[in-house]
Amino acid sequence: MTKLNVNGAIMEVDVEDDTPLLWVIREHLGLTGTKYGCGVAQCGACTVHIDGVAQRSCALPINAITEEQKIVTIEGLGAGGRHPVQQVWAELDVAQCGYCQVGMIMATASLLAQNPAPTDEDIRAEISNICRCGTYGRVLAGVKLAAERMATNRG
Repeated sequence: MTKLNVNGAIMEVDVEDDTPLLWVIREHLGLTGTKYGCGVAQCGACTVHIDGVAQRSCALPINAITEEQKIVTIEGLGAGGRHPVQQVWAELDVAQCGYCQVGMIMATASLLAQNPAPTDEDIRAEISNICRCGTYGRVLAGVKLAAERMATNRG
């Protein structure tokens, strides 16, 4: 049995040590907001936070995570869509098909927690998720607006 701290709750799972975190989250914990995209940590659809840092979960084996580490999925980011990034995404209609957007939201929330006033270059460097619909312009606008709103709320 492996214990994990997911969205603030300690959960136990009985899986092989090399099972990717993504499959533990989706198949064993029933948290299906985190998506499977490529399986090789390139596209970012599977992005979660581990101790506040955006991580791609599809290629991360469960044995690389300790019980002390805090895993946050989209379900734990902002219940009911209350996180500022989620609100801006809905307001600006950032997503087209929406499949990759959970990963984009998670990557953006992590970026803004670490860098509350990112430049365009910072955003392009840190939000490396792939969007097949090509909504990158709306993603950039969303990150900037979320940063502004979060700065206003802090100040």
